[in-house]
Amino acid sequence: PAGTAPHHWKSGGPSRQATLTHAALPPHGVWASPADARKWPFHLRGIEAEVALRLAQDVDAERAASLDVTAATRLVDGMCVSIELVDSRWAEALDAPALAKLADLQSHGALVLSTWTTFAPRDWAAQRCIVNIGKQPTMEFVGTHSLGDPAFVLPAWLRHATQGGAVVRAGTVVTTGTWCGLPLAQAGDRVTAEFPGIGRAEVQL
Repeated sequence: PAGTAPHHWKSGGPSRQATLTHAALPPHGVWASPADARKWPFHLRGIEAEVALRLAQDVDAERAASLDVTAATRLVDGMCVSIELVDSRWAEALDAPALAKLADLQSHGALVLSTWTTFAPRDWAAQRCIVNIGKQPTMEFVGTHSLGDPAFVLPAWLRHATQGGAVVRAGTVVTTGTWCGLPLAQAGDRVTAEFPGIGRAEVQL
């Protein structure tokens, strides 16, 4: 809608030195945990365990232009565990050119959000992430966010989202990048992602 940015986003990148990418997410593919995705038409089922952040205040372009990570973090009031289901609508799938993937919602399929909890700065280097996919062995990760802090995406994302005079409204959600790489699931798998101290998300594929 004119003047209003979308309500759900993904943002991230492989390192702090890389150009971060941002994609708006269609609301019909954002689900509360536990989610049932058995009828969703996936081509791939890539799994990204992430931490999503929620804005407490409206942000316009003027305000976004002045933000650094510390100031942007103060605008966040909630966080939750999210599972991004990575998919592609291109025949080349994840081997498609970078701009083609960006046009395809940066290879986004759907997003599962757990229960929200109050946001507070954490020792992200010590944060554990536990992922279970069907009958695969449990995967555990510690401090593996590519940017070291999920909130690092906020200034660049907000400047992107407010281009053209759009306002990012309070309550807008951004998921901030994978902690587990991109393991693949299959139809019929139950997927869980747990971040101790934050929460747990679940989806049935």
